[in-house]
Amino acid sequence: MFSLPNETISSWGKRATSSARGASLLAVLCASCGASPAPGDAAPAGASTLATDPALDFAFDSLDARAVSSAATRGKPTVIAFVTTDSLPGQAQVDFLVPMAKHDADRVNYSVVVLGDERELAELYAKSLSLTFPVAFLEPAKASAAAAFGDISVIPVTVLLDRSGHLAWRALGRVARPDEIRKALGLLR
Repeated sequence: MFSLPNETISSWGKRATSSARGASLLAVLCASCGASPAPGDAAPAGASTLATDPALDFAFDSLDARAVSSAATRGKPTVIAFVTTDSLPGQAQVDFLVPMAKHDADRVNYSVVVLGDERELAELYAKSLSLTFPVAFLEPAKASAAAAFGDISVIPVTVLLDRSGHLAWRALGRVARPDEIRKALGLLR
């Protein structure tokens, strides 16, 4: 039996290929030259950005009255998933977050940021999934608003922020399973 690298095409038309071997090679090369790899899946769960890095500052266009911003999430660990309406992995990610949010409602913030061109479609998406947590909309032209989260072009991207708003963990271009999100959350406590 053989395995191929995971290949995904984002809704914005970008193609990305990821493999564990490629990530390991990048980490070895970066370590040998003294550089740090970019934040991503290779970062250990629960590991924050550099202690000297400022907390992330963000605000997304909310689909309802509940804010999806750095100010609204401070004080609790925060899980944010960047998804598109036409992505099955994105929907699977949201499906995992719904029961987690019900279980953790008083201890952890959960939010979804829907990337796309049609706000109405994003509103229908949130309504059809009966999301109980804040949902925001992000147009490709305004993608720079998410620059602090790193590359979000290959979705889903799921991030965990610590209580102070620092990026602590990230899953890029794949579905983050509840057990690994819970493990990352556990390292923050």
